Amino acid sequence: MTSDTIPIRKGEELDLKKIESFLRDQVEGLPEETLTVEQFSAGRSNLTYQLNMGEWEAVLRRPPLGPVAPKAHDMEREFTILQEIHPFFPPAPKPIVFGNEDLIGAPFFIMERKKGVVIDTEFPEGIKPTKELGKLISYNMVDTLVNLHQIDYKATKLTEMTKPEGFLERQVHGWIKRYERSKTEEIYGLDELTKWMTGHIPHSQEPSIIHYDFKLNNSMFNSDFTKLVGLFDWEMTTVGDPLADLGCALSYWTEANDSDLLKKGLGDAPITALPGFITRQEFIAAYAEKSGRDVSNIHFYLTFAYFKLAVICQQIYYRWKKGQTVDERFAELNVYVNNLIQYALETSRKRQD
Repeated sequence: MTSDTIPIRKGEELDLKKIESFLRDQVEGLPEETLTVEQFSAGRSNLTYQLNMGEWEAVLRRPPLGPVAPKAHDMEREFTILQEIHPFFPPAPKPIVFGNEDLIGAPFFIMERKKGVVIDTEFPEGIKPTKELGKLISYNMVDTLVNLHQIDYKATKLTEMTKPEGFLERQVHGWIKRYERSKTEEIYGLDELTKWMTGHIPHSQEPSIIHYDFKLNNSMFNSDFTKLVGLFDWEMTTVGDPLADLGCALSYWTEANDSDLLKKGLGDAPITALPGFITRQEFIAAYAEKSGRDVSNIHFYLTFAYFKLAVICQQIYYRWKKGQTVDERFAELNVYVNNLIQYALETSRKRQD
């Protein structure tokens, strides 16, 4: 199988001597070998690096370079969330140590290095996609989301870090404001979409811990895909309406007959469009059956999820447009943002009364 790490990109280097000194001061039992670092190739936002000292491995996670959106990329918050969730939910990586910005110019944390298979737009070499495999992966994703939502958040410090009351209203209005702050061009239908969302906010479900970025390329499976062994990128995690989490997951879950506007927004279509993977409706039905939750308003959550994803991409594109990052992968994100806005608008119109 191909490696998931690459040589460090230009401009994204780390001060290895400072990090090694920090680690030896904070972590017991490290081997004598000198620290080496590689960068993970995946991801378009936070930067992640593999740390090695002999047989010891870990992952360093830090915010992207340049200015970031207010309250975004809060490394200390994500570190604390992992501390609280890992004991109840093993796929969450075990956090090791938090470091402040004095060391490398930005806050960061170090967590365990999990091993397994991450899939996105294609299967790794040597793995043959089958209908049975697609179904197995699909229901593993559903089960994982249900299991996460069943954790008693009141047994964690998330009660002190979150405010479930009014969650959905804050989300809708907050993400609209985030878009306005990062706007770079006029997009057809945006006003209609935002007015529809603010006018159709449903009554929230009983709150639960939500990951809020739940998708295949944030998930890691064992070699035969019978178990999901890792779930990453917890920076958006909070306590809120679990159907917002389901909607987010569905916004990434494309199908074979979806418009190319949705399927190929970032390049190749995700593997969920291959035969055997369940449809969004099947995902919804399985989630409803396993969780016992009412999903009759899922249409709103999916519309909002497409908009939310558009805003995330717009924030990244804004940073590229302003020269705050030089990563050329972001140069055409505005096209995807427009596609997502149009898809959200189309989704909202399907069920207008």
